[in-house]
Amino acid sequence: MIENLINLILLFFAYSFAGWWIEVILKYRQFHRFVNRGFLAGPWLPIYGFGAALITVSVYGMAGLESAIGTTFVISFFVCGIEEYMVSYVLEKRYHARWWDYSTKPMNLNGRVWIGNLLLFGIGGVLIIEGTNPILHVLFENVTLTVRGIVAFLLSAGIITDFTCSHFIMKLVKTGIDSSEADDTETINAEIRLLLRDKSIFYRRFANAYPEVIYRTERVKAHMEEVRLETERMRAEAESRLNDMNEMWEKSKEQFVAAIDPVGTAKNKIINKQDLLIQLLYDEGNASPEARELVEEIAKYRAVIDKK
Repeated sequence: MIENLINLILLFFAYSFAGWWIEVILKYRQFHRFVNRGFLAGPWLPIYGFGAALITVSVYGMAGLESAIGTTFVISFFVCGIEEYMVSYVLEKRYHARWWDYSTKPMNLNGRVWIGNLLLFGIGGVLIIEGTNPILHVLFENVTLTVRGIVAFLLSAGIITDFTCSHFIMKLVKTGIDSSEADDTETINAEIRLLLRDKSIFYRRFANAYPEVIYRTERVKAHMEEVRLETERMRAEAESRLNDMNEMWEKSKEQFVAAIDPVGTAKNKIINKQDLLIQLLYDEGNASPEARELVEEIAKYRAVIDKK
């Protein structure tokens, strides 16, 4: 039991470190500079480590060591999706900011998760269970339990210390967010950067780690709601004007046709009135064969006229 716990802790740190490298590489390709991602100053992203640990525990606990790839994919799909959604929700409620937003992505859920990431989570879970976990377990077995325990303890102490220090940074950021009078995320972002500019490198690191953070204070939410309502009003007004223009066009077209071809227009009106009269007088159930035949002939000739 102790050995399994120690191995799980080491797995957590291994994938936290791997996730940090993945984020650094992706952001380097995007911004062409080094960006130390995450809330913590150290080279680890706990969300990756927790995701991998949850996948490992869920798959081994729910499906067993001989789980099928499909089962692993589905478990990873949902477990990591729930984790990402909950982390996004808690961070937004705690700090009034969104560190990622998928609102513009297809098949997203409240902008917190989207289908593209969920599919990657499923694939990543399969790679973890079928590929990297067995390799890591072999490496762990080559190290004594005592050494593994010491390493796990030192890493745990390090990340707890890192989290404690980062908590004060986030507390300052939250104070800056709450005290801001701005009603847009760009202004708040600039204020936070100005607030952290004269602080230590650990404070400035946070501002650089999330250049695309979206702040969601009450003022920002109220402003966004005003924009939404105004957009809906403008869309409704545009649709109303378009309908009015269509009606005016139809009337103008009828008037134009009547002006250049009064006889044809009169014939069409007579035909339409005749159709209406037939509908009022004709009873399919009581009609004689002659009446039915006459109605069929009228319909046939009317089809020819309409086609012309």
